[in-house]
Amino acid sequence: MTGLEAVLGVAALLGSGVTAGVLFAVALSVLPALFAMETGTYVYAHKLLGRNWDPTMPVIVLTSTVVTAVLAVVGDGAARALFAVAAVLLLGVSGVSHLCNVPINRRVKSITDPTDIPADWEDPRPLWRRWHLLRTLLAVTALAVTAAGVTSL
Repeated sequence: MTGLEAVLGVAALLGSGVTAGVLFAVALSVLPALFAMETGTYVYAHKLLGRNWDPTMPVIVLTSTVVTAVLAVVGDGAARALFAVAAVLLLGVSGVSHLCNVPINRRVKSITDPTDIPADWEDPRPLWRRWHLLRTLLAVTALAVTAAGVTSL
């Protein structure tokens, strides 16, 4: 393993680990809490929770994707293939986030008064959870594949 591969390997593990950890924590604890809330309280909490994650997580996921893709180029043998798979999985996390969860987030954030939910408003929590669980699965798998890639360098 070269010095560059070692540094990139640590960065890839850190980024994919943070991604998987955050998404796992949301699935394990935050989602059940959000489902237990009345609709207005959920809308209020959803807005608060997304304030810091929304600008931070895309940077972490996309940076991890790029680092892992670079490892797929500079690595060799089995490591190259493992990093390529991990990069695709992380790209999947980003795709599910941007194409599925973010539009739902925008819909929730468009509610200006959580005490006055429109009568025709459809609760997005079940759909948001399904997409979230998919990206969590992709992220945890990406972490495992990245770890396998790093150990095979």
